[in-house]
Amino acid sequence: MSSVTLYATTTCPWCKKTREYLDQHDIEYTEYDVSNDGEKAQEMIEKSGQRGVPVIEVDGQIVVGFNKGKISDALGLSE
Repeated sequence: MSSVTLYATTTCPWCKKTREYLDQHDIEYTEYDVSNDGEKAQEMIEKSGQRGVPVIEVDGQIVVGFNKGKISDALGLSE
């Protein structure tokens, strides 16, 4: 099983779509609200080079934004 981390905010519509996509595929993930956690926000920036959300980390592989194809590839899902 993959280790999945979602860096997101509660108000971001693309973060919501990412959550729904992961839930739809029964993917367990750890989520950090980077609007309330400065340490995790800095971690996200260091890993991705991005300040925007969502940022998804799958076993060390970074996917920036809600990109079904890249998320599926990282998770080994066929769409």
